[in-house]
Amino acid sequence: MNFQLINWLAVLVAALSAFLVGGIWYSPALFANAWMADNKLTTAELQASNKGRAFGFTAFFSIIMAINLAMFLAGAKTDLAWGTAAGFLAGIWTFCAIAIHSLFELKSWRLIFINGGYSVVSLTLMGLILGAWR
Repeated sequence: MNFQLINWLAVLVAALSAFLVGGIWYSPALFANAWMADNKLTTAELQASNKGRAFGFTAFFSIIMAINLAMFLAGAKTDLAWGTAAGFLAGIWTFCAIAIHSLFELKSWRLIFINGGYSVVSLTLMGLILGAWR
């Protein structure tokens, strides 16, 4: 791994892309209603929650994810195709972890696919950004 091959601006953009994907993925246009129902959450509960805490930790963990993926992609031969493939494979990895935890928490398969699908899509996009922006 060559840290000089990491584009730190691309890492930041890749991390921010998780916010964009999450905003769309968990919006009422896509999965918000199913996600809320399967988590037994109401709109009022979400509105009363500590959004600063949630978004702050989300930003922190998104940056860690992007840095971690960038470290795996810090090779001279990394390109758009490999970055996208590596991001997708990392997404499958996290999908499986989400599924394992969720099964023991007695969560529905629908919720597993909503949350796991977000990981697959967001990490694939991160990998695309990191692979393309060399």
